[in-house]
Amino acid sequence: MFGRLHSWSRRHPAVVGLLWLAPFLLLSVVNAELIRSGNVSPLGRDLGSWGFLALATALVAPLFWMRRRPLAVFATISLLSFAQWLAGVQPLFFNLSVLIAMYGVAAYRAPRWAIGALLTSELGIFLALVRLPGEFEGKPFASASVFVMAIWITGIYTSTRRRYLEGLEERAERAERERDQQARLAAAAERARIARELHDVVAHNVSVMIVQADGAGYALGGGDPDTAREAMRTISATGRRALAEMRRMVGVLRADDTTEEYTPQPGLSQLDELVARVRSSGLPVDLRIAGDRQALPEGEELTVYRIVQEALTNTLKHGGPGTRATVEMEYGARELLLRVTDDGRGAAAPRSPDGHGLVGMRERAAVFGGSVDARPRPGGGFQVTARLPVGEPAAG
Repeated sequence: MFGRLHSWSRRHPAVVGLLWLAPFLLLSVVNAELIRSGNVSPLGRDLGSWGFLALATALVAPLFWMRRRPLAVFATISLLSFAQWLAGVQPLFFNLSVLIAMYGVAAYRAPRWAIGALLTSELGIFLALVRLPGEFEGKPFASASVFVMAIWITGIYTSTRRRYLEGLEERAERAERERDQQARLAAAAERARIARELHDVVAHNVSVMIVQADGAGYALGGGDPDTAREAMRTISATGRRALAEMRRMVGVLRADDTTEEYTPQPGLSQLDELVARVRSSGLPVDLRIAGDRQALPEGEELTVYRIVQEALTNTLKHGGPGTRATVEMEYGARELLLRVTDDGRGAAAPRSPDGHGLVGMRERAAVFGGSVDARPRPGGGFQVTARLPVGEPAAG
């Protein structure tokens, strides 16, 4: 509640200033009218109704700028009150604006200024009591001091609370910036990994082309043109696939890592092995494939494999006991639909703050012009849906 009021007051400083002024100005007009009509006699020097109204306005009006210039407002009201004391005009109800200005200094300025404002207010209370009829007594001064201290402590609490809320806002903004930075770093790391894997795929295709070219040369030398033609067709098809993979790599920065071993990259033929490993880890998985299977580039097969791997790994981490998962692949005329679902805890599952698996999925799919959607299921559980184009040449 306090936090919402603080935020609203920061957005509307002029309205807050008017709220401070409104009751004092209203009482000034009423009191001035009572003095003018003779129903109330002023204490001390008679300023007249208009003089009284002018003094009250001068004491109250600076409060409008209290939030923006609390020191100047406190100094102005204090000096006016001191001049009023010197002129022999008795304290008025509107001299309480000194205490409100003191609250503003305690709430919006450093502690040393707050202490100075407190001491000044205490001095004002002392001077006012000395000038009142009768002898000065310590008891009224003590009671007034307690009242002044209560207002001052309220201002100090407001200052502490405001600084605390500002600290929370700053930490939240910093955490948001760090989260965005971590997401960008994760995306860059995933792009680098994709680039390395695609490099391996292209290297494999080039190796096949070299072997086929050597075979074609031997076939031509041995008088077997049919075998040579078949080898050349294989070289042509493999070259087109390699070119498509290379084109997909444009814009993907590859981080140099000469220590990483060359290992064959998995594809759709290894999905059964992946599912078997996940089952052995304690997660029942059902694999379903529908439609006429189509040949995909090695890089796209690798992307499908990694998406399934990441989705099942997340289910193992967050699904909870008794969870079951289903992997569905459906080959269409122009796209491959991949859906990995589970019946685990879904939205109620705790998520790792430093996990970037979903970022990696989307980055991989985007390389091939596809998309990934991951969200909790309405009836419970989690679902990852990926759509990848098939049967389309790489954009040149």
